[in-house]
Amino acid sequence: MQKFLKKHWGNILFFGLIIFMLTPAGLPLRALLIKGVSYVTSRVENLEIDKDEQLKLDNFQWQLVSNDGQSVNLAGYKGKVILINNWATWCPPCVAEMPSLVRLYPKYKNKVVFLFVAQDKPDKVNLFLKKNGWHIPVYFMQSNPPVMLQSGSIPTTFIIDKEGYIVVKKTGAADWDSGQVHRILDKLIGNVEKE
Repeated sequence: MQKFLKKHWGNILFFGLIIFMLTPAGLPLRALLIKGVSYVTSRVENLEIDKDEQLKLDNFQWQLVSNDGQSVNLAGYKGKVILINNWATWCPPCVAEMPSLVRLYPKYKNKVVFLFVAQDKPDKVNLFLKKNGWHIPVYFMQSNPPVMLQSGSIPTTFIIDKEGYIVVKKTGAADWDSGQVHRILDKLIGNVEKE
């Protein structure tokens, strides 16, 4: 056996890498790797958009359906602080950042509207949430999002203030249960005047 391993270690390593990179079997390891990288980068980057560069959402029309079948429209949340996370169960960066979002949710669920918008089939999402023991408000798109909330990548997370300004637009994984995010949300909830 040792002779075989010595002779074919390159092939074994190559196929292991293929499994890691391209198959569902490697998803947990990819997510763990991305989680580590995202935590480091999100702690040093400023997630908040500079005030003079923040855009005001001009259209709140976006029809969604909740995981339990209730129809909602983003327009119903106008005037509130909103966190929108676009994600999918098959997306390693989404899976990597989801635990931090799950930890953030109960801390702010009574003060911030959370819309976890899944780019997946409901049965797959339900199985994923059940497997992980997560209880978050998941929605599915019934219409296209407003242009300002469209993104060609997932995960993409938006934080919108009470006036409709997009304060955060982050593409890629981040640590959402960080002090930086808490400060942003606390400021928005407290209705601190724009500088």
